Amino acid sequence: MIKYILQDKKFILLLFLINFFGTLYGYYWYKSQLANTPDLFLIFVPDSPTASLFFTFFLLFFLFGRNVPYIEALAIITLFKYGTWAVVMNFLTLIVEGSLGWQGYMLMASHAGMAIQGLLYAPFYKIKLRHIVIAAIWTLHNDVIDYLFGMMPTYSSLNQYMNEIGYFTFWLSILSIVIAYWLTIHKKEL
Repeated sequence: MIKYILQDKKFILLLFLINFFGTLYGYYWYKSQLANTPDLFLIFVPDSPTASLFFTFFLLFFLFGRNVPYIEALAIITLFKYGTWAVVMNFLTLIVEGSLGWQGYMLMASHAGMAIQGLLYAPFYKIKLRHIVIAAIWTLHNDVIDYLFGMMPTYSSLNQYMNEIGYFTFWLSILSIVIAYWLTIHKKEL
């Protein structure tokens, strides 16, 4: 049943539109941070919108029965990683500050959806090990840019925990890579 829904052209088009407009909003949300970002790092700053952009491209190709394995690998890894990361950071903000505005709850819901949708489409990806390797390099390189060069998204109330957040993010990247491998390559080898 779920596989049928995920392959339904109307559903794919709806997901495409949601991700397309969500991606645009995500880049808009980053506009003040992007304005203060050196050009060299611009591509690495808007993590979540770039993850949803990868998935938006996947959906567009999938709608026409085509696969783009490098984009698929980038989508599954980064959607799960940044979707999970944003939920955790907003939850930590709630704990540290004692409250969270409606935007925080909206970000938690939308980013949870990001993480889930990338995993749901795993059976349809045509990913091989080389695709996972390239996406893993991109993802871990992004961690280096974020936490060694200070380009990560800012949550002012969590700034004092940046070392711990960087450590958590690294292991979340590893988990995301392992999950992507498990769902796309390992399962197909069984």
